[in-house]
Amino acid sequence: MSAACVLCAEDGGQLIWRGAALRLIRVQEAGYPAFYRVVWNAHAAELSDLSTDERNLCMHAVSEVERVLRDQLAPTKINLAALGSVVPHLHWHVIARYDWDSHFPASVWATAQREADAGKLAAVAAQLPVVDAALRDRLQTLFG
Repeated sequence: MSAACVLCAEDGGQLIWRGAALRLIRVQEAGYPAFYRVVWNAHAAELSDLSTDERNLCMHAVSEVERVLRDQLAPTKINLAALGSVVPHLHWHVIARYDWDSHFPASVWATAQREADAGKLAAVAAQLPVVDAALRDRLQTLFG
C-alpha cells in the first residue's frame, strides 16, 4: 500500500464488487454511464509486477466484466485500457461504447465529435442497477 496512492486509499468510484485480490468500481464519467474499472487491491504499478497466476486472475476478471457488459448492454464496442500515467496503480478501464456516443469511434479521452444523446445515455443509465447486479453475481461466482 502506498499512502500517496488514491487507489490504495479509497475505492476510486462506486464499489460494485470486492474480492481478495481485486475490485470492480463504476466511475462517474460524463457521457459514459457504463464506465467500469477493475482495480488490483494491492499496490502494483504494472501488470508485470504480478505473478503469472495473479495476471491470469486479473485478465480473467477484465474479460468477464467485458462479457457481462456485452450481454447486458449490447454496446457497439468495449474499450479496454490500462494507462496508469495519472494513477500508477494497476487498474483496467472497461468501457461500453456506442456508435452514437459523443466521441465514437475515437477514445473517450479524445476530442468530442458530436454532442451526447441525452435520451440514449439515460436509457443506458437506467439499466445499470441490473448490470451491476449481474457483474456482482458473475464475479462472486468466479472469484468468491
